[in-house]
Amino acid sequence: MPPDCQADMIRRAVRAPHRLRAILAQKPLGVDYREARELVKFCEDAGIVLAVNQNMRFDQSVHACRELLTAGTLGTPVLATIDMRAIPHWMPWQERQGWVTLRIMSIHHLDTFRYWLGDPERVFASVAPDPRTAQKFAHRDGIALYILEFPGGVRASSWDDVWSGPAREGSAADIGIRWRVEGTTGIARGTIGWPGYPQRVPSTIDYSTVQDHGRWHSPRWDSVWFPDAFIGPMAELLCALEQKRTPTINARDNLNTMALVDACYLSAAEHRAVSPREITNAFD
Repeated sequence: MPPDCQADMIRRAVRAPHRLRAILAQKPLGVDYREARELVKFCEDAGIVLAVNQNMRFDQSVHACRELLTAGTLGTPVLATIDMRAIPHWMPWQERQGWVTLRIMSIHHLDTFRYWLGDPERVFASVAPDPRTAQKFAHRDGIALYILEFPGGVRASSWDDVWSGPAREGSAADIGIRWRVEGTTGIARGTIGWPGYPQRVPSTIDYSTVQDHGRWHSPRWDSVWFPDAFIGPMAELLCALEQKRTPTINARDNLNTMALVDACYLSAAEHRAVSPREITNAFD
């Protein structure tokens, strides 16, 4: 669903004569925080559950890392990083948006950091055009780098690079998404399986703690981010309705991810650290 078309589709669905119980929206929920906030209130006023397809939370390596953090296996978190070197297939509607990576790819990583570590206090972001995409249409955020500061001194950072070198132009390719989380008593590292059609590329996780005497634990699955992780958001919403609870991917919570994305754009534009509260407070 193109982001600039989704709001109208949601409003039309809510106003339709049939009775809806819930809507699973694509990410980003809106073209910016303001529009997403309006959609959340619109659905809440209509009594309809609105959830967002933040499917990277359901990638097996991302979810497994969350379980390690929740169980305290890694101790107190110290540093989390994601390094994405990939060449996405941009959709035709991308050109009219004026933006590329932060709202389409980085939103996954920003939401993952929130899933692992909670809400950050501030972000510093820097962006640059991707030379390959720049030949097709103008944009600012092909390459996006950002640092997140969390309460208690925890830090996170991601390099979201959709240029990834001249791999399409003839060089050897080094494509993939790697992540790493360091704690006071353990470390976890992994990969998020970037599609390698027609081959399946499963995600991976390895972890080790101070009790493991230098040994890595390396559980493996055959499921992949695309398309297997898409089962997660759909199942989560259906189970939440059945169990009469709020889905973990509810749109009200997703507003914090949307605010973080907007904070990245503002940070990059003004070359300064920005608190997501600066975005949300503008509408309170």
